[in-house]
Amino acid sequence: MAEEPLVTVEAVGRKCPIPIIMLAGRIREVPIGSVIAVTADDPAARADIPSWCRMKMQEFVAEVPLDQGSAFHIRRMY
Repeated sequence: MAEEPLVTVEAVGRKCPIPIIMLAGRIREVPIGSVIAVTADDPAARADIPSWCRMKMQEFVAEVPLDQGSAFHIRRMY
């Protein structure tokens, strides 16, 4: 069972890089070690969010399919 995110950033309908910008602006809302989710339906998010996690040394946890788009779960590492 996937860990439930403490915060969900709603970015469905937004084109990249807007979901990444929204994630970067809100990741500090969750404690270190906790999970934040970004919902997005832009196909680019599937590559862009894991790439951002690698660049920023955050842990990409999972992509969870939704009725519209996906929820991308990220664990805050610092």
